[in-house]
Formats: sequence, structure tokens, C-alpha cells
Amino acid sequence: MRVLVTGAAGFLGWHTRVRAAATTPHEVVAVDREEWADLAALASGVDAVVHLAGINRASDDEVRDGNVRLAEELAAALPPTVRAIVYANSVQAGNGTPYGDGKARAAEVLRAAAERTGATFTDVVLPNLFGEHGRPAYNSFVATFAHKVVADEVPEVVDREVELLHAQDAAQVLLSGLEGPGGVVHPRGTPATVAGVLETFRSQFAVYRTGEIPELRTRFDLALFNTLRAAMFPRFYPMPLTWRTDERGGLVEVVRAHGSPGQTFLSHTRPGVTRGQHFHLRKTERFVVVAGEARIALRRALTDEVVAFDVTGAEPVVVDMPTGWAHNITNTGSGELTTVFWTSELFDPEDPDTYPMPV
Repeated sequence: MRVLVTGAAGFLGWHTRVRAAATTPHEVVAVDREEWADLAALASGVDAVVHLAGINRASDDEVRDGNVRLAEELAAALPPTVRAIVYANSVQAGNGTPYGDGKARAAEVLRAAAERTGATFTDVVLPNLFGEHGRPAYNSFVATFAHKVVADEVPEVVDREVELLHAQDAAQVLLSGLEGPGGVVHPRGTPATVAGVLETFRSQFAVYRTGEIPELRTRFDLALFNTLRAAMFPRFYPMPLTWRTDERGGLVEVVRAHGSPGQTFLSHTRPGVTRGQHFHLRKTERFVVVAGEARIALRRALTDEVVAFDVTGAEPVVVDMPTGWAHNITNTGSGELTTVFWTSELFDPEDPDTYPMPV
């Protein structure tokens, strides 16, 4: 399908577009603030819409009325070809706040537009979201805590129970709505506490800043760890390793993973050859060159943001691949390159979590 995604440059917009690129054949038409004036032209001929655009930081009137206005303008721009409308709603909808009232009224506007055009309407009521590349002091307290912890700062904590859903899980629900029968969907997150999230970040960072992998007992632990790593990247990389030498030669501890079921493997690469050119949505992958010279390059998916590290086996370092970043490694030396790789899960050919994308 040709899918219009509003709010495409935002936190959830980026995660949704990355997941669409990784797991679907859909053509995404990305719309954000800069393109909103051309909404009608961009919407022409689309098969479906995922509406993520919203206002949550403004005066009360602008928050309430602005969310309704965005929905009304989108509804007016919908072409007769549209057959599915998916709306990123909030658990705050209808709670009496300006934001909640605006989100609830926007849902009514889009539901009426779907009835008029004959499209299905999926109202996805999302709990608190978190994940990689959330903006601190804007998207969620989780993003704020991650950045505070890696900066060795102490955030203010008002503890309470929360339900947290990773942005990739939210994106999957939104994309599934394109093919669904419509209706109201309530994706469930993971029960947590504000103080508990901070303590998890602190314990993970204490282990990881040494180059070791913290214990990742649950998918939620892994999602928090990936969020923490995004806050650390690229400032904390590469991470140095230490050669331990004696009369027999040398030894370097490449991976020390606490309670991990991960997998370690080794490759030899000829001069000038590039490996990789893919990205992952959930798993952690570590590169350590132990012989030869290489350039490790990474590009944040769907952007021009590129980071590169020149590394050598003479001084082994850790570079861990952030989720949502395409990455490769190229032998830049004159001899054979030897690289040790570690990934946080055993390879499953039915679910490899590996999606082709050039750097």
C-alpha cells in the first residue's frame, strides 16, 4: 500500500517508518510540519493513513484545538482511494485535560471521515511510550532518565506506577491496523514504576560503562537497555579493551555478558571487502576487531546521519550497534581482517531481526 504517515519526523513517526521499511512492502509518504501545507497533494492517491501528528506542548487552547484542527485538515485532504485510517490515540483521551479532550475529539473527526470514505478506522489507544532516540524533557520521563544517568546527573523522581510500551511495539500495532477490520485497540505495555526505571538504568549503566553487558532477563530489560545505549551513542564509543599478556602471548576479553543467552562468532574478511549493510530492531550486536584494520560505519535508518570509527586489532575496542542504525565493517588494511561478533540472542532463521539497508 501507499501509506501517508503524519508526524513522520517525530519519535513515534521515526520508529513507525523504520519498522515499515524493515517488515512491510508499503511505500511511505512522510509528512511533518514542513510538508503540512502540501498535505492535500501528498495525500493524493494514497491507500491508507497513519495519523501520528499531534500537539502536546503549547497553551491549553492550542493543545486542545490544535489536535482537532490537525485531524480536520487531514480528513479534508483524504482522497477517495483511502481504505484504512489508523490513529495514534492516547490513554489520556477524554480525561478532561486539554490534551485528552483534543485527542478524543480528533478520534471522532477521523472516525466520521472513515465512514464518509468507506475506509476502516483503527483507534489505537496508546499508553506511555519509550524507546531509542526519545527527546529528554519532552517525549517521556524514560528518555529524560536515560540522558541524566549517562551524564552522571540525578533526576527528580516522583514515583508512581506506569504502563510502558516500547515505540517499536506501538509501531507494530499501528501498522497491523492497516490490514485490520478497524475498531478500538488497546495495546498493553509493561507495568513498571518511575523509580524502578531509574534504578534499572543506573544498574545497567554501571555494568555497561565498563564494556560488560548487563543481565537482560526480559524483553522489557532489553528495551530499556537499547534506550540507554541510544542515549550513550556515539559519545561512549569505541569502548577500549585491555590486552592481558604473558610469555604465551596475549588475551583480550571481548564479551562479558551477565546472564545472557547470546551468541559469539568470528569472521575473516579480505582487503577492501565490506560486511553487514543491515540493521536490527531489537538485538544488541558487538563488533571487536582483533587483527587487521577496519572502518565501522553506521547510519541512522532513514536519515543522512552517519558515524564512523577507524579501528585496529592492535588496540581492540568495542563498538556496539545501536538498534535502528544500518551498519557495516570494511577491511581497510592490506592483510586479512579478523573480527569477533557477539549478539544478544541465538540466531533464529525464522526471526533473524536483520533487515538489509546500506550505510
